[in-house]
Amino acid sequence: MTTINEIFRTFGPEYLERYAKVMPKIHHKVIDAIIGCRTEVCGLALYQCEKCSQFHRVYRSCGNRHCPTCQHHKTRQWLEKQLKRQLPGHHFLLTFTVPEKLRRFIRKNQRIAYSALFKASSEAIKKLALDEKYIGGDLPGFLGVLHTWGRTLEYHPHIHYIVPGGALSTPDGLWHPSRIDFYLPVRALSMIFKAKFRDAMKETGLFDEIPSEIWQIDWNVNSQAVGGSETSLKYLAPYVFKVALSNSRILKVENRTVFLRYRKPHSHRLRTLALEAMEFIRRFLQHVLPTGFMKVRYYGFMNPNCGVPLDRVSTLIEMSYGFNVVLPKTDLEPWQPITCPNCGGTLRLRSLLLPWKILSWSG
Repeated sequence: MTTINEIFRTFGPEYLERYAKVMPKIHHKVIDAIIGCRTEVCGLALYQCEKCSQFHRVYRSCGNRHCPTCQHHKTRQWLEKQLKRQLPGHHFLLTFTVPEKLRRFIRKNQRIAYSALFKASSEAIKKLALDEKYIGGDLPGFLGVLHTWGRTLEYHPHIHYIVPGGALSTPDGLWHPSRIDFYLPVRALSMIFKAKFRDAMKETGLFDEIPSEIWQIDWNVNSQAVGGSETSLKYLAPYVFKVALSNSRILKVENRTVFLRYRKPHSHRLRTLALEAMEFIRRFLQHVLPTGFMKVRYYGFMNPNCGVPLDRVSTLIEMSYGFNVVLPKTDLEPWQPITCPNCGGTLRLRSLLLPWKILSWSG
């Protein structure tokens, strides 16, 4: 199977030679990390089989958060933690998307624009949740994950929020549930989202760089009832510590062309996308995040610094339904240990060798 790492090792040096002078430094760093992942560049792990005592050498991962080979362990840990933090009752998946004509501006000003997207969308949720017509709670809780890609790797920034169906009211200390099939009006969310993003851009001094027609069109907000949060968490988890594309979607590389498998929205039919190698790398790199930018954020009582224990929120939710509520599932498939390819015994880590020690150890 062809992997993204192999594509970068084959064509990455050519991409650097062509564009090194104009590309962001973080892109250069990501290319180097992906090329060196699972090679001597990253060091070596030495394992020993508990059954047959044979030693096995395994090259270490680069650990870069944009590398498709890495981060599986972190993804699993994050998902386990979030499943344990699930609340009973119904949930919603809210998605905030910007107009296509705004994408170029956002890509040029990523750190500022991404932060503004989080702030504008989260404040829209909080503002409407406070309204007695809908929920009437001043403390909703939700988590958001930034995505920047579409199914064909095009640049498509949007934020997904997993939101419990209701909000906590601090004046009366009760849980105010939403309807099972309706959380907040998406048209109102869209208008507030757009207005708050516009205000943020005025504060940063970038407002005049945005095409004026952006403010005359509707911004898309989608709200979907998802029942429990387990399904949505499992859907978002692979994207929390990875970017854009998994190796399983790569069909082949032939004549400098990368063939990808994808589906159009609302379609189950598999399609094939052919991208020239340089274009493939370009599309992949446009989803690299600014250094240190947090793509997962927690709000309201979901924020660890809120001061309201989730156990208390969970109890209040159960009380609001007369304890007639389905508790969330928290089980995952058990971890599979690394096994010996010769006898199937469990491998145990014995030592780690840093890159500069490998040559002396081998000699």
